[in-house]
Amino acid sequence: MLLESKNTVIYGGGGVIGGAVARAFAREGATVFLAGRTLARLEKVAEEIRAAGGVARTAEVDALDAKMVDEHADAVVAEAGSIDVSFNLISHGDVQGTPMADMSPEDYERPVVTAVRTMFLTSRAAARHMRRQGSGVILAFGGSGHPLRDYYLGGLQVAFEAIESMRRQLASELGPHGVRVVTLRTGGVPETIPEGFEGREAIVGGIEKMTMLGRAATLDDVGNVAAFVASDRARAMTAATANISCGSLVD
Repeated sequence: MLLESKNTVIYGGGGVIGGAVARAFAREGATVFLAGRTLARLEKVAEEIRAAGGVARTAEVDALDAKMVDEHADAVVAEAGSIDVSFNLISHGDVQGTPMADMSPEDYERPVVTAVRTMFLTSRAAARHMRRQGSGVILAFGGSGHPLRDYYLGGLQVAFEAIESMRRQLASELGPHGVRVVTLRTGGVPETIPEGFEGREAIVGGIEKMTMLGRAATLDDVGNVAAFVASDRARAMTAATANISCGSLVD
């Protein structure tokens, strides 16, 4: 198994993508520590993992609260002995579908401020332990991409660009300590769009049309690639992005 004996922390582990990654990590042998603000959602994912024979712990953590993030990371290390993988997958509170010219400053800046603060706090908490260990992997999600006509993403793309800048800096600082930092880029995962959402069919069709493979990445794709990148088989990957967009994003 790719992640046997690894201790992994997933912030936003009760979400759609966080849950998919958690299940993939557990299938590959990792102990999964799920952190988030809604314990019931975390427990649902944890129960699925346990039912499949995996190991999962849950904790109520606001990933925007420095004290809570630090205390949780310390508690994980006290219990498990290490943090081998840290993956921040919390939602950013972005507003989409509104042109920038019509958007309030609060709605525009929210995802930027949220993304930068939470990525900083969770990466800092993990890095302090990983430096002492001399190993570890910090994963980011989203990545940069070109703006598209008629797609109104508000501050989300700015947030992703900020995370990419942080990823490069973290990789530079932590590389000498054996710590890797990698971003996963998808170009959109249709399964994250709720059934019944107005315009869902058109959005999914648009995502698939932009790909070179004629299909979009699935949740299983995201989880499987994340497990590989987090594993020692990808030990030469850092300061990089893993492109799982089915060709909608071109490197």
